[in-house]
Amino acid sequence: MKPFMDENFLLQNETAQKLYHEHAAKMPIIDYHCHLIPKMVADDHKFSSITELWLGGDHYKWRAMRSNGVDERFCTGKDTTDWEKFQKWAETVPYTFRNPLYHWTHLELKTAFGIDKLLNPETAKEIFDECNDKLRNDPNMTARGLMRRYNVETVCTTDDPADSLEYHKQVKDSGFEVKMLPTWRPDKAMAVDKPEEYRAYIAKLGEAAGMEIRTFSDLVEALQKRHDFFEEMGCRLSDHGIEEFYAEDYTQPEIDAMFTKVMDGGSLTPEEVEKFKSAMMIVFGEMDYESGWTQQFHYGAIRDNNSKMFKLLGPDTGFDSIGEFNTAKKCAKYLDKLNSRGKLAKTILYNLNPCANEVMATMLGNFQDGSVAGKIQLGSGWWFLDQKDGMQKQMNALSLLGLLSRFVGMLTDSRSFLSYPRHEYFRRTLCNLVGTDIENGEVPYTGYEEKRVNQMIEDICYNNAKNYFKF
Repeated sequence: MKPFMDENFLLQNETAQKLYHEHAAKMPIIDYHCHLIPKMVADDHKFSSITELWLGGDHYKWRAMRSNGVDERFCTGKDTTDWEKFQKWAETVPYTFRNPLYHWTHLELKTAFGIDKLLNPETAKEIFDECNDKLRNDPNMTARGLMRRYNVETVCTTDDPADSLEYHKQVKDSGFEVKMLPTWRPDKAMAVDKPEEYRAYIAKLGEAAGMEIRTFSDLVEALQKRHDFFEEMGCRLSDHGIEEFYAEDYTQPEIDAMFTKVMDGGSLTPEEVEKFKSAMMIVFGEMDYESGWTQQFHYGAIRDNNSKMFKLLGPDTGFDSIGEFNTAKKCAKYLDKLNSRGKLAKTILYNLNPCANEVMATMLGNFQDGSVAGKIQLGSGWWFLDQKDGMQKQMNALSLLGLLSRFVGMLTDSRSFLSYPRHEYFRRTLCNLVGTDIENGEVPYTGYEEKRVNQMIEDICYNNAKNYFKF
């Protein structure tokens, strides 16, 4: 029986171990999509306790605790102490065997705190006290200190076009060696299906752009101003969180009239909403192309399924799930519209439903044009799929139907400063996948080919992202 989570964790043969320890482990981290709070980096936030650092905002853990019969007040409540919340999490951990949370939990304890103990009800108080002691007394256990600890080179946050990006400027001016760059997330600018909220947002966007938005052309002008500002602040990527792709045919007079209708207090039909969002997606895509950015599409989630808890807690609190959508034709049509205009930017497609891995992997080859290696990417396993099985399936689909060698690798997609071990988890999984092929005689590992394999591992872990995004 192998020991739990030793130095060769997930590495099931000597070749996998060599690839990881000699090539993957040493590479810096480029976390090109995350949800870190920029203010916390600007302030070099010092955490009050392990509960704030570990459980605050972590809906993965909340879902597990709820499934284990833990009352909501120990997840998101304000009438329970940090210790009480941590204790309930510690009681839940032994019930998470075979869930990635079990591995992530112990990777984070070991790599951030140097604690090589299993978390359970018997060890909970000891680990709670030891973590809190280090958070209080170790000057490196801060937001920035944790980024340094994990050898992070660049992070890209997720930011609305109306955001001031003041904290990004503070970080840059401070001389902090880790780059923190904004990412353009304009979803609210096309959310006409919620007209009252949309009108309020347009007013906010106009204020940020320094202009009044009355017409659709005004909207495009305001967005372009903010897009240019994001460019000045170092932005190199956009990101869209969509249920499915939008690619309906429309005319410009139709879109102009729809925008006016909403701004005058009206609402759109479902068909009009589809057309309006289709127009906005073209506007966004062309802006990204002109700036040389990469556009990202995270699609396929059904969000806020529990209306009762949404009213109580709001979004992003653990009540979302994988959706089933027939998106292939719309995705192809959208990419083709931009490609036909000569304005298809570098693109990363992230599917949330694993049954779409092969569908999206075959989509890539339709629009590769030889201008950039891996111009159209199959994004890494996302959200419910950023675990061993999900990552293996994504990489297998990409290997069989595209070029794994050109893959831009892993990201955290996280709000937590303790999520960087997910890169280690990914790298170990990658090395085991390739190492097993070598051990099975399916990939050569001598002479030139050995150097090529070694380079491929380093490229996927770091170099490909560095070159692709041109940070």
